[in-house]
Amino acid sequence: MGLSGRLARRWSDVSRTYLAQQERLSDVVGGASSLSKALRMALQSCVLGLGAYLVIGGEASPGVIIASSILLGRALAPVDAAIANWRGFLSARRSYSELAAVMAAFGRQDEPMELPRPQARFAVEQLTIAPPGLPKPTVVNVSFHLSRGAGMAVIGPSGSGKTTLVRSLVGVWKPLHGSVRLDGASLDQWNSEQLGAHIGYMPQDVELFDGTVADNISRFRGKTDPKGVLAAARAAGVEKMIMQLPQGFQTRIGEGGAALSAGQRQLVGLARALYGEPFLVVLDEPNSNLDVDGDTALAGAIRAVRQRGGIVIVVAHRPSALANIDQVLVMSNGTVHAFGSREQVLANVLRPSPPVSPRPSSLAPIPGVAGHA
Repeated sequence: MGLSGRLARRWSDVSRTYLAQQERLSDVVGGASSLSKALRMALQSCVLGLGAYLVIGGEASPGVIIASSILLGRALAPVDAAIANWRGFLSARRSYSELAAVMAAFGRQDEPMELPRPQARFAVEQLTIAPPGLPKPTVVNVSFHLSRGAGMAVIGPSGSGKTTLVRSLVGVWKPLHGSVRLDGASLDQWNSEQLGAHIGYMPQDVELFDGTVADNISRFRGKTDPKGVLAAARAAGVEKMIMQLPQGFQTRIGEGGAALSAGQRQLVGLARALYGEPFLVVLDEPNSNLDVDGDTALAGAIRAVRQRGGIVIVVAHRPSALANIDQVLVMSNGTVHAFGSREQVLANVLRPSPPVSPRPSSLAPIPGVAGHA
């Protein structure tokens, strides 16, 4: 799109700024090192001159000159070493400070007790969320409850907070206030490894990793669970598509799934979300790149999760994702606009506006035109 020249100029400007800063830094370090060396040589010359003066005056022996020179060199050696390694010392101090701040932000986390597999309820209580690094919340006071076998769609205009909400539901972002609970236990009461086995999540931008298709579906558990990989692929309706790849499940897909199309990446991400039959499955825009067959596979996967007693939450813009959903949550400006059964909510949200009566015209009839409307 004609960006090459402009991006090259932008890179050149950044590179020149970097080189100028490096040159300034080198000048400061080199100047300090040269100044210290000059002062050291001047001090050594003064010591040698003073020793020679004392020897000539008969107040000291010639050995004093040599001893004084050695002692002075030993005394100034730490100063030279400190100046030469000052940059590394500052870098180590800055790294230690940043690492300490990160560890303090996480706090001390004791190993939680292992909890039983969730199988009954999912609850969100007065959830308020802000993206990491931003103090202002973008989702405020969201509450709802779902029971096993439920399917809920999260809909709303772009920027209403749907993706922010689901990221907090799966524990990716920590809430500012409120809690997310599985069978009464908040997410922070679960060990991350245990919690990951009970949650299936497909983000809006499917993130695959360099490895085989089987590795990505099994969350890199290796070849220890081929039955689980096949079951997840069948549940997502992608087994046939994967078999058509050059090496089937052992096909390497490259970094970010570069060897797959956008729709194929989405289907592999869906299979990964269904791997291990998690209790909670959260799908963010799961059909944005799917064709008709993909929509059919997605609908079947949602239906299967609900039939086995799991809970499905789908963020959707296309109506085809609502085929096997029984509840709908409507987001607007970061808050819950409506929540309830699909038929009730969609009837209220999509209810046509009452017709507007035309206002009477205040203009007088134009001569010669009246009566010909």
